[in-house]
Amino acid sequence: MSVAAVKASDGHAAEGEEQEMNIQEIIIEHLGDAYGWEVPFSHENRIPLPVIVNDSNGAWHMFSSGRVTGGDTYVTSDGVRYAIAHSGDNKGKVVQLLADGTEYRPVDLSITKNVAGLIISALVVILVMMSLVRFYRRNGMKKAPQKGLGAVEALVEFVYDGVVKATLGKNAPKFAPYLLTAFFFIFVMNLLGLMVIFPGGANLTGNLAVTLVLAVCTFVVTNVKGNKHYWKDIFWPDVPLLLKFPLPIMPLIELFGIFTKPAALCVRLFANMMGGHMIVLVLTMLIFIFAPFGPVVTGTTTVVSMLFSLFMLLLDVLVSFIQAYVFTMLSTLFIGLATHDPHEGHEEKLEEVKA
Repeated sequence: MSVAAVKASDGHAAEGEEQEMNIQEIIIEHLGDAYGWEVPFSHENRIPLPVIVNDSNGAWHMFSSGRVTGGDTYVTSDGVRYAIAHSGDNKGKVVQLLADGTEYRPVDLSITKNVAGLIISALVVILVMMSLVRFYRRNGMKKAPQKGLGAVEALVEFVYDGVVKATLGKNAPKFAPYLLTAFFFIFVMNLLGLMVIFPGGANLTGNLAVTLVLAVCTFVVTNVKGNKHYWKDIFWPDVPLLLKFPLPIMPLIELFGIFTKPAALCVRLFANMMGGHMIVLVLTMLIFIFAPFGPVVTGTTTVVSMLFSLFMLLLDVLVSFIQAYVFTMLSTLFIGLATHDPHEGHEEKLEEVKA
């Protein structure tokens, strides 16, 4: 989708030359991954990140992404040429330029913006949690943490007591480390994604690959720790015999449900966070779309767009918490269904009667 031409200079066009602003491309670029971190208010300048690739001959090369951004070509000491593809199947990816003029997509282990964002998010979670641990080691239970650490402790108690312990019961201590880690990791990623400057700005939970890995973690924990009653209900559920033999209708449905549960976790988190980022970007782009209609329309659109964008950002802060909470709650529920012993309640009641 293209809009009216605007004047821009990016080092490849003459100054003052009219270029078309591709709104769709700009939105996709900001929501996607990149080999550099955008500098605020400067679309051309980026904070370089390490590019780590394996060429067609099996040799590894590492260099700064600043060497290949802006259409530049980087030549290694052994004559291998790298550049970022601007079209085709490899668009936006680092490729090796072969002697015959073709492109070769190397094995790419680069530290991209999303990878760096994941590392930063993990470090933030570790730093915050270790600060809370050090506080209690130093003060014991005699003193409660204040300010930021107090808010973190309140979140831990809220999630553990209200979700994990209430659902898993005696199994809560076993699964709490994973579930609390998932909650805070997703929450921090969501909050950093709302920031427009470094170290924020990476659309991590709006990336399907990231949410898929998180969902797979829940999938693995659920099915590895599932007890015999869980697997019995999948392959031989308590339904009329005709629904499971000779045609295994219900077992197939239950087996299919094993995979639909993590898929729902993945898509739910991805869609909600991607939608929030996209709405803010579209509202901001309205300023440039209405720019050709004169200063009055542009000024009015600017004010309205900024107010709505600010409102959406504040709403996204709440959504960031809700989505982290929902992911943790559903993961806890799935784990609880897989580890629940149907005879546990009966044994407790028998003990009460005997007492």
